[in-house]
Amino acid sequence: MEVKCPYCESDQIVKNGITRHKKQNYKCKKCNRQFVINPKNQPIAESTIKLVDNLLLERISMRGIKHVAKVSLQWLQSYINGKSVTVESQVKVIPKKKPRLTIECDELWSFKVWIWLAIDRNTREIVGVFVGSRNQEAALGLWQSLPTVYRQCAVCYTDFWQAYSCILPKKRHKAVGKESGQTNHIERFNCTLRQRISRLVRKTLSFSKKLENHIGAIWIFIHHYNSEIHSKFCIMPS
Repeated sequence: MEVKCPYCESDQIVKNGITRHKKQNYKCKKCNRQFVINPKNQPIAESTIKLVDNLLLERISMRGIKHVAKVSLQWLQSYINGKSVTVESQVKVIPKKKPRLTIECDELWSFKVWIWLAIDRNTREIVGVFVGSRNQEAALGLWQSLPTVYRQCAVCYTDFWQAYSCILPKKRHKAVGKESGQTNHIERFNCTLRQRISRLVRKTLSFSKKLENHIGAIWIFIHHYNSEIHSKFCIMPS
């Protein structure tokens, strides 16, 4: 049987010992890659990767995703690790004009860190995110994560947490209670986060041991949430 390299399709192949599974190992003299014929672990199909990406947006444990997608737990963990490291930690928003911008801000405890969020009241976009402690430095991080147009003219509704008053412009900062209804949208989004991200639920089987994966899961969902908002407006974010 003629053996060709599965990577470069070269026929310059030599035998290179036996694998631990008692299979003949081959080596390509052109690209120096090693391989076996009919390997037990086949490459993951693109359709399966898309399915995993969709399942990661729902409140499902890793073992649940493993069973549904029919992938190994080792591969799934490696895929999540890589995805969490490469996910962009900056929100993309629809370009806005300066007049009449209103945002609602709040902070959410996630067992490992605090999630600081800002939502545009009109478009429902998440326009600012910072993950860290619950202090003045974190409030500054949220403020700096906002697009320039919001920092210049947006009216900001928050709760009475003192860190906000130290950072937000006094003339545009409105500290209110929950009974006012002025922070309903961000409070509702906090509920959405807990419903959709299993890592934010008490007594979950999906608790992240690595902080990078915990934060990565949050960012992955926020990007997905904003992309759905953008598709409704049919406008490309900046």
